[in-house]
Amino acid sequence: MENKFVIKALAALAQPNRLQIFRSLVVKGSEGLTPALIAEELGMPANTLSFHLKELMHADLISQERSGRNLIYRAQYDRMNAVLAYLSQNCCQGDTCEVNPEEICKTC
Repeated sequence: MENKFVIKALAALAQPNRLQIFRSLVVKGSEGLTPALIAEELGMPANTLSFHLKELMHADLISQERSGRNLIYRAQYDRMNAVLAYLSQNCCQGDTCEVNPEEICKTC
């Protein structure tokens, strides 16, 4: 994984609203959420939400899919796991590690 992707992902998540949005999408799983449901859940105005969704998409942390007239947003688990793996790479100075980053989100 390239440093520039990790920096972009961490910068996107360093904003409280975007972190909340991302965590909501992670919790929801593969079903995803529409902007209306996210806005309702987080009590966020639609224009503010739209800006933050765009930033998370730009960081490649979420995906967008059209389903009829709705947009569905989902967390990109492979990218999230790649960031976690990058951050924890060599975390135990070569010793056996108790946490395997590839096992973090197997069910997603």
